[in-house]
Order: sequence, then structure tokens, then C-alpha cells
Amino acid sequence: MTHQYLKDLSKLLIIFSCMILLSSCGSRKDLVYFQDEPITNQNLSQLDNNSEIQYKPNDILTIDVSAENIESIAAFNLPAVAYNTAGGALNQPTMLRQTYLLDLQGNIEFPVIGTVKMGGLSRQEATSMLKEKIGVYVKEFIVNIRLINFTITVLGEVNRPGNYTVQGERISLTQALGLAGDLTIYGKRNNVFLVREVDGKKKYAKYDLTSINVVNSPVYYLSQNDLIYVEPNSARIKTSTYNPNTGLLISAVSTLATIAAIFLFRN
Repeated sequence: MTHQYLKDLSKLLIIFSCMILLSSCGSRKDLVYFQDEPITNQNLSQLDNNSEIQYKPNDILTIDVSAENIESIAAFNLPAVAYNTAGGALNQPTMLRQTYLLDLQGNIEFPVIGTVKMGGLSRQEATSMLKEKIGVYVKEFIVNIRLINFTITVLGEVNRPGNYTVQGERISLTQALGLAGDLTIYGKRNNVFLVREVDGKKKYAKYDLTSINVVNSPVYYLSQNDLIYVEPNSARIKTSTYNPNTGLLISAVSTLATIAAIFLFRN
């Protein structure tokens, strides 16, 4: 082989390797969600959820009315459902309270009372309202309301993305990320998004987890059906379309380029 031939071959192999490497890199527009939504702090006052949550259409509630005289409040409780978990004779039946689903107008049908507007009320407000209505018929009783489908979604660069049902009616951002197994090493710590529905419209906000002030954010506590999205960092984006076969090809081409260079310098 001539000196010029080896020199040209070495250059071509290096250029070819660079082309393969560049073609295997992903871009932000191919991977990142919500790229076209303006995230501003102007929405934070509308999203503030540091107070009690308010019930919304499609929420599922359990409502128990209890009293010392059980017979006096029996009519205000839906019958419990009993079932066997596995159907065997040795299995004990499980008792479940019937649930109330808020319709699109935020109403439920409550025994004796009829249609009751629950949408837009906090748990304390709904409890007081039911006590007033039931108090027409019964004295000395307790009303206990529980939201059982408080669900949040965590997506993006977390270890366990998915939907999570919360036991209770209050969860913070950090608790939600804890449920999802924390951020991966590829998560962009200063660019975590919140998507929330308010009065039928989507609202957006952004968190910076690198700042301690995130715990003072008006949206630090989440609401029913909130979506948290952790944006991938540049390292994840660059490797998003990486193919192991591409790596092997680059390695082979680089080896040939090295051999050609060795012959070139020897001659």
C-alpha cells in the first residue's frame, strides 16, 4: 500500500466513524414532553393547593354515618358488599362499603336525602352539609367522608413511572417522587413540570429541585389527578437512539483506522 493511500483510508475511516456517531445521537424534540407549553409563574396563584382539596366530578367517596343507636342511621348507609377473596370455604368474607361516584355535575345520590351537590366542596364543608341535612331526621350521629381515588401520575426520568393511588387526601411533591423511586441520574433536577386541571383547563408550573425553596412553592402539595413530569437531561437525550450494534460498528471502524494509521507511520 502507498503512503498516500493509507493516509486517505485513515481519514475516510475517521470521518465515517464520526458520521455514524452523530447519526446515532437523539435530539430534544424526539424525546422531551410538553415542549411547546409556556411554563410561567403566573399560574401559581391559581394552582395553590396548600388548603384542603375540593371534590371534583369522577371522584369516588365513601360516606359512613354512625351513631350509638345503629338503627336510627341505618337508612343513611348503603348496604355493605361481602365477598370471598378466593372463593374457598376457609376464606373469610371481606366487607366493603359502597362508594359514591360524583357525576359530571359533581352530584351524588344519597339515601333518604336524594341528590346532593358535593363538587367544589372540601371534606369539612361536605361533612357539615351532610350533617345539616341528616340532622333533620336523626340526632347524635357522626359523618365520615373519605376520598378513595386520589391518584397522581409521575412520568419521565424516574425509576418507577406510573399512576399512584394515595392513601389520604394530601401528598407533597417529594413524597410523590419517593413513590416513583426518585429521579434517575438522567433526570433534569431544575426542570420538573406540573400539569393540573383547574376548572376544565390545563395549567402548568415548574419546580427546581436543586433549590430548598421548592418546599415553599404554592404547588408543593399535589391535587387529585396531578401529573408530574421529570425532563431528561442532555446525556439521556444524546443516548436516546443509541443502538449496541452501532457501537460495535464504530469500534470496528475505529480499529481499522488505527491499523491504517500504524502502517502509515511505519512507512
